[in-house]
Amino acid sequence: MPDHPTEDRLATLLSAEVYWTARAMQEQGSRFYRALGAALEAADLGNRRRLYATWPDEFWDFYRRGLRLRDELGEG
Repeated sequence: MPDHPTEDRLATLLSAEVYWTARAMQEQGSRFYRALGAALEAADLGNRRRLYATWPDEFWDFYRRGLRLRDELGEG
């Protein structure tokens, strides 16, 4: 998946299933990112938007990791 401008990334993140991004964060991230993954999983839409806007590059990285994880597990 090619890199996208921040606005496109935000739209993609907001429309994507949270599960795989949160799972990648909780399985592959540092303690901080594991906590963010748990927060993402629990967040409503407004709070997800805040999380994504605050750390756009980090969430984009874990979103892409989540897609790879999903594909590796044959769920995609």
